[in-house]
Amino acid sequence: MPIRDDHALAGDLATEAGERLLKLRVRHGFEDQRALRDAGDRAAHVFLMEALGRLRPDDAVLSEEATHEERTDPRRTSARRVWIVDPLDGTREFGEEGRSDWAVHVALWEDGRLAAGAVALPAQGRTLTTAEPPALPEPGGRIRIAVSRSRPPQFVRDLADLVGAELMPIGSAGGKIAAVLSGEVEAYVHAGGQYEWDSAAPVAVALAAGAHASRVDGSPLTYNRADPWLPDILVSLPGLAVTLLAGIRDLQSPRRKPNASA
Repeated sequence: MPIRDDHALAGDLATEAGERLLKLRVRHGFEDQRALRDAGDRAAHVFLMEALGRLRPDDAVLSEEATHEERTDPRRTSARRVWIVDPLDGTREFGEEGRSDWAVHVALWEDGRLAAGAVALPAQGRTLTTAEPPALPEPGGRIRIAVSRSRPPQFVRDLADLVGAELMPIGSAGGKIAAVLSGEVEAYVHAGGQYEWDSAAPVAVALAAGAHASRVDGSPLTYNRADPWLPDILVSLPGLAVTLLAGIRDLQSPRRKPNASA
């Protein structure tokens, strides 16, 4: 692979990793889903680490599949340039035949900001990148909020009731944010916690496209911290952010009776 600028490189790497995962799915089959998922995580991680090591040897890397020692290396948090990658976002969905809501994330955090990123959605045949950010759709009628397939948090259910929204189950975090950018939903709200690699690349693309992306209290999302845990996130079409943030503030107001299931 020739040397590319960071935007193009993120797109190339995410796309290539995704194509390899598609081929692995075909070769392996779905009879042993656990083995397929493990093989996918491992193969995509090895490919991305080797490619970044060769093409950006001076940069640090934070990967979901890295060892504990690699994740906690203090040289990463002090580095100017750090690639944040999720080799297979939506491992569960990858292992299920017919599912297309899984992704590959490649992002670059440089000098305190998301400088480049790409989200490959291989089973959908597309890659979203900061090189050519997608045009945002116009919001339609009722607000649709992307949530976890298996365990939508009560907090988001309460928010949907408050603002009159419909909840839309989608698999991976990358798939949820991509759904905002494509117009399948208008927002993604998550308050159950996730890791930096779950959102860095799709947030990079969302911001480049002009979407809103923040913590649920409206504060900026920051990455490459010593602890890569990210407690919550809101991504939406820009015109809806004020409504959703106001609804979240209302839910979190001490005047409201706490919901024990939230």
